Amino acid sequence: MCGITGFFDTRGARFLDRAALVRMNESQHHRGPDAGEVYMEPGLGLGHRRLSIIDLESGQQPLFNEDGSVVVVFNGEIYNYQELVPELQALGHVFHTHSDTEVIVHAWEAWGEACVQRFRGMFAFALWDRNREVLFLARDRLGVKPLFYALLDDGTLLFGSELKSLLAHGGLSRELDPLAVEEYFALGYVAEPRSIFRQARKLEAGHTLRVQRGQPLPAPRRYWDLRFTLDRKIGLEEACGELDARLRESVRLRMIADVPLGAFLSGGVDSSAVVAHMAQLSGVAVNTCSMAFADPAYNEAAFAQQVAQRYGTRHHVDMVDSEDFDLIDTLAWLYDEPYADSSAIPTYRVCQLARRHVKVALSGDGGDEAFGGYRRYRLHLMEERMRRALPQGLRAPLFGLLGRVYPKADWAPRVLRAKTSFQGMARTSVQAYFHSMSRLRGPMRAQLFSPGLKSALGGYGAHEVFERHARQAGTDDPLALVQYLDLKTWLIDDINTKVDRASMAHGLEVREPLMDHELVEWAATLPSALKISGNEGKHFFKKALEPRLPHDVLYRPKMGFSVPLARWFRGPLKERVRQAVLGPRLADTGWFDAGALRQLVDAHQSGRSDHSTPLWALVMFEAFLRNVVDGGAHASTPAATLALPALEGGLR
Repeated sequence: MCGITGFFDTRGARFLDRAALVRMNESQHHRGPDAGEVYMEPGLGLGHRRLSIIDLESGQQPLFNEDGSVVVVFNGEIYNYQELVPELQALGHVFHTHSDTEVIVHAWEAWGEACVQRFRGMFAFALWDRNREVLFLARDRLGVKPLFYALLDDGTLLFGSELKSLLAHGGLSRELDPLAVEEYFALGYVAEPRSIFRQARKLEAGHTLRVQRGQPLPAPRRYWDLRFTLDRKIGLEEACGELDARLRESVRLRMIADVPLGAFLSGGVDSSAVVAHMAQLSGVAVNTCSMAFADPAYNEAAFAQQVAQRYGTRHHVDMVDSEDFDLIDTLAWLYDEPYADSSAIPTYRVCQLARRHVKVALSGDGGDEAFGGYRRYRLHLMEERMRRALPQGLRAPLFGLLGRVYPKADWAPRVLRAKTSFQGMARTSVQAYFHSMSRLRGPMRAQLFSPGLKSALGGYGAHEVFERHARQAGTDDPLALVQYLDLKTWLIDDINTKVDRASMAHGLEVREPLMDHELVEWAATLPSALKISGNEGKHFFKKALEPRLPHDVLYRPKMGFSVPLARWFRGPLKERVRQAVLGPRLADTGWFDAGALRQLVDAHQSGRSDHSTPLWALVMFEAFLRNVVDGGAHASTPAATLALPALEGGLR
């Protein structure tokens, strides 16, 4: 796990700026504190910050093939590299290290662009082939590792693990993309391939970019997609047995390391399943790390302790204070883009705890998406049965009216909070799921956004992200469709982004057994009835784990990884919220309606409504503007010379 960066002259072989490359590389020092190297030749610069995990002595990067004509910088792990080495040796390739990185250069020589099809792992890499004059960028199938790129006006292509490395070059415009602003406030993140900066893009998960010197920048190419065939003829008992074997293999592959290794243990089903397999595969006690919360409504520590005792792990627990809100500016700098998932705070802290004991930690991320674990899936299926029972022509006007007139009733018991359900019933399946996943729903965005921002959007709505993916899903099964949408949006842009930045901030590598692409592909062949049975999510997954985990861990209500925002914003963060949301930085953009912002703050702080989610989004956006766009105290690059223009002044 490392940080990569670099630049490439797409038009020729100019001598590029070495000082800029060093700046770009050092901006990601936190991703690889063990070593850092840069390599340059005419028209090309590659930078690498190393977090040493495998082959500590000889795995330095940039890494070359035998004659020095192919060079790579790589972030991630190729878990099946030990299987690929003898195959490549049989083809005549000579290895000089024991690292998984060297497999990439030889695989490129052997199989070209198709090499990515052979890799099982998490990866983002940039490879230069001098003989072909080709720069090849690639990203893993499920987007565990990030990769940004930008083409400058002079033909220079910048790329890096984080946006801050592109900003450190000095040539990237800090002009924001209004469509990215819409996506952020709708979803809490900027959805790939867009980035918050108009000039920069994210290489999408499961895509490659082959850049030929002297030719225009092509569109990225998709090399992988998930297909929910649901056609596997298999019973519950057989599915449980096969899952157990596949999960065990996925965990085993991710335990290959030359440094101390452990696991996150939240007390939930997924992380507990990973720890159970680790404990049975390991010859020594497994290191496990958990966060305890002072507020019992958020505290799962007792369930984590049950699993730790059952498997005799070396269990480390840290307390997250209920007033742990001093990370706002730190998170804004780390994420480079506005990011509104408040669980970034405890995730940052658990990575901080884990790094004190291990250098690699396995996580349980991805299980809910692959196996149907979220409560929202069950609610969506209930709504979908009703949607299919009534024609759209009847549903839309009837439930649209009910959704408009029914009170929001945040204070009421859940069974009486029907406004969202009515609104969902009036929509198509994809529209309804987008609505349920929105942090600021359409009417609130319409109230908060200024006429200038609305004009700049030109009618664009973030729902188009979901519509685009739905067209590619290849299934009309209601559960499979929303799983596919989550695997393309929420998992990549929220979960994986959160874990990557939080772990890399502490020089910690996090591995994800439940996101093994072969495991996910297998799960996509299973009937949806195995995943959700009645009101039980992850049905066969939990059944498979009954011999390994306590009943209380498997079948208790899901708690999540949350923080008490509503109370913070009425208490210790009351003034900070007012200063951020009603202060000069948001006002200077010209993007928001000042009166609507004030009403939002007043309604929340008076206790009339719970607006903690939109307020957190606004607080983090304001922190992003100060710390990234303006180059605040955390910034590793100089501030922009001009303030970001208001939309009315032309966001080009």
